[in-house]
Amino acid sequence: MKFISNIFWLFVAVLFIFSGLIKINDPVGTAIKLEEYFEVFSQDIAPFFKSFEPYSLFLSIFLSAAEIVLGVALLVRFKLKAVLWLLLVMIVFFTFLTFYSAYFNKVTDCGCFGDAIKLTPWESFTKDVVLLVMILVLLFTQQYLQPFMRASSGAIITIITTALSVAVGWYAYEHLPYIDFRAYKVGNDIPALMQPSEPLRYKYIMTKGGQDEEFEEYPMDTTYTYKAMVAINPEAGPKITDFNVWNDEADHTQEVLTGKKLLIIVHSVHKAEQENMGDINKLVKAAEAAGITPLVVTSSSAADFEKFRHEVNLAVPYYFGDDTVLKTIIRSSPGLVLLQDGTVKGKWHHNDTPEIEEVQELLAEE
Repeated sequence: MKFISNIFWLFVAVLFIFSGLIKINDPVGTAIKLEEYFEVFSQDIAPFFKSFEPYSLFLSIFLSAAEIVLGVALLVRFKLKAVLWLLLVMIVFFTFLTFYSAYFNKVTDCGCFGDAIKLTPWESFTKDVVLLVMILVLLFTQQYLQPFMRASSGAIITIITTALSVAVGWYAYEHLPYIDFRAYKVGNDIPALMQPSEPLRYKYIMTKGGQDEEFEEYPMDTTYTYKAMVAINPEAGPKITDFNVWNDEADHTQEVLTGKKLLIIVHSVHKAEQENMGDINKLVKAAEAAGITPLVVTSSSAADFEKFRHEVNLAVPYYFGDDTVLKTIIRSSPGLVLLQDGTVKGKWHHNDTPEIEEVQELLAEE
């Protein structure tokens, strides 16, 4: 039991630290996932869950930092009993979320490891059940986890971890994620990712006499009943399936993915920040003079965006895009994305609006 307890101790501590670091790397993405849960719960359980949505960012940073802090505290065995009880409460909460997602097929990606590692709802639930069992074992075998440093040292480490975790999360919110795990990261070729890497192959699942059988070619035997068609190599499918840009007249996706484009992404004008629009407007003018086409992509209505563009003097063409896709492309609103024939050459938070020289240097790179 001592060996098992020590293995579980290390595994749980490292996994919570890793999970927290992945989430706090992208606090806006975690907040978006929390908003999804609040929306679902407000419809399925009680309307008051909707009132939590404005606090999603705070909860995102708080919960991510809590995972890191509790993981570090467990690792150094500081206040072990209290830490284990807090971990138990947290994992029970997460287990409920992932079970709800899996059983009712509501939020199909729990965001347990952000965009770094994608788990199916049932995989997420299974992972949480395993962690729940491990934490329960640790609670009942605390005698095998004796402290190996003074309480004052553990307290200092925990305090420093708390301060650093919150600072890291807030900096990522005020700028962009430190590591971009999404399909639209710098260097990625969007048109290429919209195509399968190899031809998709399928198998047919057929039923006969109450038994399921699989075929790579559709059987001619009419006694079989069709049940499902499943991809044999789903990993070869397109990594980007929902990138579209349009206006009231036509689809402009291919136009956006051709030539040198500076996209100004505005998720929703009602939540868009305006304090750095002066810098963005300055960059827009310089880009036009340098032969780079600036344009806006927004999920807001034409009427709302017309009002917004006049308020901030943003005199560039605008198009529409899906809100979820725009939030996936960049976590800032407004945010800047530099494309060269569909390849992402640069991305900036509105707090980090670049000078035209930086933009031109990126376009000049092979």
